[in-house]
Formats: sequence, C-alpha cells, structure tokens
Amino acid sequence: MRKVIMVTLALLASPLAAQDMSTFKTGPVFKQFGPHAPVEGIGQVPADTEFAVAFDVSKPAEAGEWNKGFESAARFINMHVAHGVPEDNIRIAVVVHGKAVNDLLARGDNPSADMVQIMIEHGVRFIVCGQSAAAYGVTQDQLIPGVEMALSAMTAHALLQQRGYTVNPF
Repeated sequence: MRKVIMVTLALLASPLAAQDMSTFKTGPVFKQFGPHAPVEGIGQVPADTEFAVAFDVSKPAEAGEWNKGFESAARFINMHVAHGVPEDNIRIAVVVHGKAVNDLLARGDNPSADMVQIMIEHGVRFIVCGQSAAAYGVTQDQLIPGVEMALSAMTAHALLQQRGYTVNPF
C-alpha cells in the first residue's frame, strides 16, 4: 500500500507535459486571431452541419491584451470552417456582462476593438448586458458600432435559446 501511495505522490508531483502550440494556426476566416489545431483522424465535419452558438463572456481582458472569450468565438468559427463547415452555416452570438463590457468600448486604447469590429463584419453578434452596462456607466453610444444592448445577459441568452442557439460552456 505504501508503494502505491509513493508512486501516486510522485506522479502528482511531476510536471505536466509542456504545451505544444506549434500546430495551432489562425484562419481561414480570421487570419489575425482565433488559432486552432488540426485534429488527425476525425475527417471533415459534415458540410451540412449548422451551428447557432452563444458564448458567455464575463471575464475582462488582461491589461494590454484582447479578450480571450471573444477570441474563443473566432476560434470556433476558424476551426469549423477549416474542417468543412461553410461559414454561412455558423451563427455566433457573444453575450458580454460583468467587467468584460469595458472590452466593447469604442476607445483607441481598447486592444479588443479591432478584433470585435472584424468579427461583427463577419456576422458575429456581440450583445451587452444592459444591467452590467448600467452598473459600469456604459451607454450604447460608447460601444463599438454594431454592438447590441439587451435588457440583461439573462434576457439575451433566453431570447437566443428561443431562436435555437445553444450555450457554449467554454
């Protein structure tokens, strides 16, 4: 029994294998962001696949970086288009609440602004929680053009679900 405990402790103490990000590439839709890796052995996702996915983002970006939650939505699009799903078959909404609403402000010092604008141009919806906006003093005219305002994040998710969107837990 003692030997089993010692082996278990040794395994828990050993560092995990380092991540290999060398196979991660951006594109084909967003060439500046949204890296993904090919997955061998899965083939293509059926071309008639349709996605309607809502992402929930409340965590703000780290200082000087763009919002990783927003980039996850871009990664979802890039990896599925790269694996055979037409871009037109993918509908994405990003529901933003909490301090992350500040990452949707139309300010020159907002690292997420260009990424958000490009994603909006590709049909990605960004929906701000009106309750969070009110709490942080954010008004519609301060947001990046094309960003929508909802009564609340809860309202936005409920309406999206009624329209067939599923919530992505990542």
